[in-house]
This record gives sequence, C-alpha cells and structure tokens, in this order.
Amino acid sequence: MAKIFIVDDDESIRETLYNFLSRENYEVSKAINGNEALKGIKKTMPDLVISDIRMPGMNGMELMKAVQEFDSTIHFILMTAYDDMQTTIEAIQKGAYDYIEKPLEIDKLIIIVKRAIENKVLSEKLDSVIGDRNSSVKNKNIIIGKSAAMKSVYKNIGQVADNKVTTLIQGESGTGKELVAKAIHYSGITKEFPFVAVNCTALTETLLESELFGHVKGSFTGSIRDKKGKFELAGNGTLFLDEISEISPNLQVKLLRILQEKEFERVGGDYVIPIKARIIVATNRNIQKLVDEGKFREDLFYRLNVVTINVPPLRDRKEDIPQLLNHFLNKINLELHKNVSKISKRAMDLLINHDWVGNVRELENTLMQAIVLSNGDVLEEDNILLRKVDKMHSEFDDITKYTLADIERKHIGNMLKAVHWDKPKAAKYLGISLPTLYSKIENYDIKKP
Repeated sequence: MAKIFIVDDDESIRETLYNFLSRENYEVSKAINGNEALKGIKKTMPDLVISDIRMPGMNGMELMKAVQEFDSTIHFILMTAYDDMQTTIEAIQKGAYDYIEKPLEIDKLIIIVKRAIENKVLSEKLDSVIGDRNSSVKNKNIIIGKSAAMKSVYKNIGQVADNKVTTLIQGESGTGKELVAKAIHYSGITKEFPFVAVNCTALTETLLESELFGHVKGSFTGSIRDKKGKFELAGNGTLFLDEISEISPNLQVKLLRILQEKEFERVGGDYVIPIKARIIVATNRNIQKLVDEGKFREDLFYRLNVVTINVPPLRDRKEDIPQLLNHFLNKINLELHKNVSKISKRAMDLLINHDWVGNVRELENTLMQAIVLSNGDVLEEDNILLRKVDKMHSEFDDITKYTLADIERKHIGNMLKAVHWDKPKAAKYLGISLPTLYSKIENYDIKKP
C-alpha cells in the first residue's frame, strides 16, 4: 500500500484529502505545518507528500528541500493559489513532481497522485541508464557509438589524423559531421593549433569570400581596416568548410585555384599568402550527383575528394542509441539542473523504433524536450514527443497546404495533450503567458478530448 503524507494549515482541506485518499486505499498521514510534517515524514517515509506552499513557519518549498536532503526519491505535489504561478514554477524547477491549484479539483488531484505513485514505483524497479556522469560530458568533441558503422568512421579518422590530406565528410543533416572533423583535428598533428569552422550557407557570396580570404582596408564599402580571413586564422590547424556543396560557381573557381596553388590573396590585396592549414569539407548532399547535373565543378570535387568519410545515419546504427541516451541524459541533466537517470522500457522502445530523420541532432532535441516534460527521475513514454514523418515523402512536400495558424493550432494542441491539459505548464513550455494561451485556445477552438 502506497503511503501519502498531507501537509496543510487549513483543517478543512487537510481533513478532506485525508478522508478521500484513505478511501482510495492509500496509507495516509497528515500534519498542520512544515515543521511537524518533517518529523512525521522522517518517521513514516512516505512515497508521496502533498503539501501547501504557503504555511506559517516552514513553508512547502522549504519542507521539500529539507526532505530532499535525506531522501530525494519522495515525490512532492504542491498545492498553490491560482495567482501564485511564479512560486509554482520555482517549485517545479526545484524538484516538485507536480502541483495543483486551489480550490482543489479532486478528480484532477487523484490523477496526479496515481501518476506520481506509479512514477515512484517504476523508478524503484529500474536501474539507472546513466553511467559515468562526467567522462563523455567533459569532452564536448566526443563521438558516441560502438556499432560496426561507427568503428569504420573511427578507422578513417585514424588514417587521416596524422597528415593534412584534404578530406570530404558526407552524411545527412544531424549525423555529426563537424564532430568527425573535430575528431580528426584533435587526434593528430593539428591538435595544438586552431580549429576554424565556416558554415558556407550562413553568408552571402560576397561576405563568404571576405570571411574565407579576408580583405584589405578600403576594398569595399564598410571595410575600414584590414581583416584576416579564416584560411589565415586557421594557421597550421584545420579549416572546416561545412555545406561546401552550397558555394557559388564563382567561389568554386577560386577555391579550386587555392587548393591547387596552396596560396590565396585577401579581397583587394596585392600579395599572396601561403596556406598551411588542413582543409576538411562537409556536405549533406550527394556531390557526385551535383557534378553529374552540372551544379558542382568536377575538378573541384576531385580536389576535395582525396579521402571521403561517410557518416552513417542513426537509423543504420540503432544499437548506439542506448549509449547516446546515456551521454545526452548526462549532458541535458547538467544543463537543465535535472536528475532524470532512468527510462521505462516502453520509452526506450519508442526511441529504438523511431526512424530519426534528423539523426543524432533530432535525438538530442527530443530528449531535451522529454526531460523538460518529465517529473521525477524516470523518462516515460508520455514524455517523448516524436515527429511523425511519412517515409515516402518529405515533411515539406505539402507545406503549402498549411497556414501559420494551422501549425500553431496543432502545436498548442499537442503541447496541451503532452502535459495532460495542465494549462500553466503548457504556457510555460510554449513560452507564452497564461492569458495568451487561454486566448489562443478560444480563438482556435481547441477542445479537450
């Protein structure tokens, strides 16, 4: 029989909850204030504490902190006045399982109580999926995976790390191409020198040229002083050009000449500067296909394609997901000050069976969202919101069918469903005020199932 401890200085609320939860076959204890409750909790060691926040003496927040110091597995549901949302948010941030507004809705409370008890029971049955909490998180450039596909990537990295051969890294978006480039840089002869990365899609052609090669004062409007480019700043290290397939034909010609001559000039400059850096380029597109279509220079492709490393999509190395999960839980817990260390079998099955169109980046973002939505230390199936994509069509194929309002309506509906129609919590996760959420629910006519 699960044990619940009730704390409230309002006798009517305290007695109502005591009688109701006793009839629901819980072993119930009660106290009139935080100080009395702390003694009782240490004696009874309940599974769940339901406490008012505002009480004379030790308040609910202080009680929760005191209990967490000797048993962090005891769940807390905090009762709060409707106009006390800031305190409620703080309580959730500090480890409360959930909260309920006054005046109490008993039906809503019993649902939250059952979920909290189930979460604690599940937590006690599960072992932590987190291993060493520091090893992988400390090294931001680590690549995670022990599958055969990743071992092949590691072999390629080892083969090129100790020389400055030009390397092409190919892989879908989100597979970790920049991590592979950094692994090459930091594993070999360039590790003591700069790693300089440039996203070729982030700048216009003119700005990208100045960014890569630098410019001299007065070479164009706004160039008020000499500026070194990325080729120069990389020195004896590594220059990483991401999304190389997107550069213009004009820049393709200049890059080809630079790779052939091993030297370049700043924009507006009149002398050459030798290249000392290793060049690594990456793309999420099939460059050979672009060459065949006349969209990318064949001679430049051969200059870049001295060594090619293909980074596998996550769907081809699903055996790495548990290890990735361990790494990301460590990382996200640290960033969000959370302590989610376990995962239910159903949640793990969801992660293993998903197609991961966005690859490792999508997995990390999904886990980030799931941990934000989680209560307690267990990641459950309901916390995981997966993007549904038709395998036969891109998610953008029919984008013209939808207005911004359609997308917003669907997103708000999904969020409300994820948090069991807890509107203050939904507003917090959506990044909008509670009145704005109520207005949008009304305007979009979003109905609770």
